[in-house]
Amino acid sequence: MQSTIYVGLSAQLALQRRLDTLADNMANVSTVGFRGEEISFEELIAGKGTDPVSFVSKGEGHLSLKEGELTQTENPLDVAVRGSSWLAIQTANGTAYTRDGRMQMTKEGMLTTLSGQPILDAGGAPMQLDPKAGPPTINKAGTVIQNGQTVGALGLYRIPRQAKLTRAEGASVTSDVAPTPELDFVSNGVVQGYVEKSNVNPMLEMTHLITIQRSFEAVTNMLQNTESSLQDALKSIAGS
Repeated sequence: MQSTIYVGLSAQLALQRRLDTLADNMANVSTVGFRGEEISFEELIAGKGTDPVSFVSKGEGHLSLKEGELTQTENPLDVAVRGSSWLAIQTANGTAYTRDGRMQMTKEGMLTTLSGQPILDAGGAPMQLDPKAGPPTINKAGTVIQNGQTVGALGLYRIPRQAKLTRAEGASVTSDVAPTPELDFVSNGVVQGYVEKSNVNPMLEMTHLITIQRSFEAVTNMLQNTESSLQDALKSIAGS
C-alpha cells in the first residue's frame, strides 16, 4: 500500500505540471505569434522481480510548432510568418526568434518590434528603411521594396526540429542549436498585412483542463482510500 501513495503523489505532480502549462497557454490565447507548450511524460519502473512499481516522470516540456491562424490587419508593417520560418530580432541577451511580425519604423527608419527590439535582416544586421520613402512592399521571401527599389530583406530563419526552444521576451524564443537562413520560399515565407495568431486552441485546452481535473480527483480518492486502509490496519494491530 505504501507504493500506492508514492505512485499517487507522482501522478499528482505530473498533473500539476500539465495544469501549469495549460494555464500559461490559456493566458496567451490572444498573444500574436505565441507557441503553446506541450508536455511529454514517460513511465518510470522502480524495483525488480515479479512486482515492479510504475511511476510517471515529471514531464518534459516542448513548444508546439503548429501554425496559428492568420488575421488581416492591412498594416504594411505587419507580416505573418508562414511555414516553419522565424523572424530574427536583436535583444539585450543576443538574437532571439519570433513569429510575431508586428513591426514599427523609428524616425531614423529602423524596423523594430512593438517593444523596440530591432528586426534583423538576412545578413543579421538591424533592418533599415528610408523613413521618407513611404510604406514598404514586402514579398513572400521577405524582400522589402520602397519606391520600386529593393532596400533589403527580412531575416527568415529555420530552426532545426531537434533544437530545444526556450521562451524569451514576449512571444520570442531562443534555440540551443544555431538556426540557418531560410532557403525554401515555396512553403515558407511571409504575408504582408497579416499577423499570425497564437497556435493555442482554447476549446481543446479547456477539454484538457476538464480531463486533468477529473484525473486529479481520481488520484485524490485513491490516496484517501489508501490512507483509510492504513489507518484501519494500524487500529487492528493496536487492538490485537
